Amino acid sequence: MYKYDENDRRIVLERAAQFKSQVERRLTGALKEEEFRPLRLQNGLYLQLHAYMLRVAVPYGLMSSTQMRMLSHIASKYDRGYGHMTTRQNIQFNWPKLDDVPSILDDLASVEMHAIQTSGNCIRNISADQFAGVIADEVVDPRPYAEIMRQWSTFHPEFAYLPRKFKFAFTGATTDRAAVQFHDIGFHALKNDAGEVGFKIYVGGGMGRTPMIGKVVSEFVPEKDLLLYTEAIMRVYNQFGRRDNKYKARIKILVHEMKLEEFTRRVEDEFTALLEEGGLPLDQAEIDRVAAYFVDPAYEDLPEKSASLDQNLADNRDFSFWYRQNVLTHKKTGYAIVNLSLKKPGVPPGDLTDVQMLAIADLADKYSFGEIRSTHEQNLVLADVRKDDLFDLWGALSTSGFADPNIGTLQDMICCPGLDFCTLANARSIPIADKITSRFDDMDYLYDLGELKLKMSGCINACGHHHVGHIGILGVNKKGTELYQITLGGSAGDDASVGKIMGPGFDEDGIVPALEKILATYIDLREDGEEFLATYRRVGMTPFKETLYANH
Repeated sequence: MYKYDENDRRIVLERAAQFKSQVERRLTGALKEEEFRPLRLQNGLYLQLHAYMLRVAVPYGLMSSTQMRMLSHIASKYDRGYGHMTTRQNIQFNWPKLDDVPSILDDLASVEMHAIQTSGNCIRNISADQFAGVIADEVVDPRPYAEIMRQWSTFHPEFAYLPRKFKFAFTGATTDRAAVQFHDIGFHALKNDAGEVGFKIYVGGGMGRTPMIGKVVSEFVPEKDLLLYTEAIMRVYNQFGRRDNKYKARIKILVHEMKLEEFTRRVEDEFTALLEEGGLPLDQAEIDRVAAYFVDPAYEDLPEKSASLDQNLADNRDFSFWYRQNVLTHKKTGYAIVNLSLKKPGVPPGDLTDVQMLAIADLADKYSFGEIRSTHEQNLVLADVRKDDLFDLWGALSTSGFADPNIGTLQDMICCPGLDFCTLANARSIPIADKITSRFDDMDYLYDLGELKLKMSGCINACGHHHVGHIGILGVNKKGTELYQITLGGSAGDDASVGKIMGPGFDEDGIVPALEKILATYIDLREDGEEFLATYRRVGMTPFKETLYANH
C-alpha cells in the first residue's frame, strides 16, 4: 500500500497543527460557531445531534494493521469504544470531544492517516473496488490511479470550494463493485484493442434528493490524459454548477439541465485548451512510481486445490456455509479473499469495537500480509488468505464476532446512522435495521432467498443508498410520525437502476410485516434459480404492490 513521502507527512502534520490553533480559538470563544463551522468541516468534523463526529479518510478502502490498531486506540481513548464503517469506505467516530480532536489528528498522522477533505464542498475521499488488485475478473488494478488522483485533488486550489461536495470512484474489473455510475465522476479502467490502459468516464451520477445514473462523457481517455481530462470536467462544473441552491448544485443537475452533448462539448473544449496551455500529461514514470507501492505481496507458489480445506468443508457444515457466502476466488492460486461481516442482530450495521479492531489487526498480520480493506457495504476484507489457513481463520473470526455467513443476504444490509445521531435525518434507521436482522435470522431461509441487497436511509440524502437497493427503505417524517417508505428494483452494479417507490410508508411496527409480504410474493413468483431483482424486473411492480397493500 502507498507510503507517505516527506511532502505527505508535512501536509498532514501542518494541517493538524493549524486545526489545533483553530480549536483553541473556538474553545476560548474567539471563534463563533458560524466562523468555526467551515474550518471544522474542512477537517472532517461534524456537529451531530448529541456530539461531534469525526470522519477519518480511508483512501480506496485500504488500511494496514498498524493503522487499525491506532483506530482502536482512538475508539478506546477518545470515543465510546467503537467506530462506524461508512459506505464511502471511511470510518467515523461519533463521540469525540472538541478539545480532544487535535490529539486525535496527531495520532492519525503518526500512522499516515487524516480527516482531510472528508467533508466540505471539495473532492471527497476517493473510493474503489474493495477487491482491487486481487480479484480474478480484474483487467486493470485501479489503485495506483486512485492514489494519483488523491494526491492531485488534495488541497487543489482551484477545486477547494466547489458548488457542492464531489465524489470519485474507481474500478478496473469486468464487474462494477464500486458503483461508478452513481458518483459525480466514475472511472472504469480498461484496455483497448492495442492493450493500452485508459478510462471509460461516467459523469453526473448520484443518489440523494434527485437520484440519477451517470452518463458516459468519454468511452476511452488514455491514462496519460487522466488528470487533464478530469481537470476539464471539474472546470466546467466549477464554472457552471449552481451555487444559489444547494439542492441543485451537484454536477448531476448540471449535466441533466445542460444536456450530455453540450456538457461533453464544453469538456472537450476545456481539455483542448488545457493541452494548448501546456498542460502536462500524466507521466509514465509517475504512474510506475505509484504503482510500485501496489505490487503483489510475497505470495507462495501454492497448488490450486487444498486438501485440508476440502476436508474441513466436508466435515464442518457451519464452515462450509461461511465459505460459500463469505469467501471469493483470488487471482493467485492457493489464496482466497475473505469478507468479514459487520452485520448481526443487536449491532448497528458497520459498527465494530476497539477490541474487535485489535483482533482484526492481529488476524491481518497472521493471515493477510498485515492489510485490511473496508467495503461499500460496511464490511471488512482480508484479501490475501492462504486456502490452507481458511479453517483456522474462520475459527478466530467466530471468536471475535466476524464469521456470520451472511454476505450478500438480506441480513447484509446497508444502514446509515439515522435520527439516533444525524441532524439531517427524519427517522431512525438503526432500530429498524435491528428489527429486520432479528426477524430474518433463519440462514436456510436467507440462503433460499438468494442475493438480496437491502439498503436503508434515515432521510432523502441517501447515505444508506436506499435508491439502489433491490429493496430500499427510506425513513420519512409525516406530521411527527416516523414512517418507512419502500422502493423496489434498484441496483448499483453494471445493470444500474434507481428503485421505484411502492406507495405509502409503514410505521415502525409495520415495516417488518411489509417486508415479509414482499418476500413471500417474490417466492411465489420466481422461476427456478431466479433472484429477487430478476423476478422484479420480469414481473414489474404491480403484483408486489397488490399483495402489500391488499388490506392496507
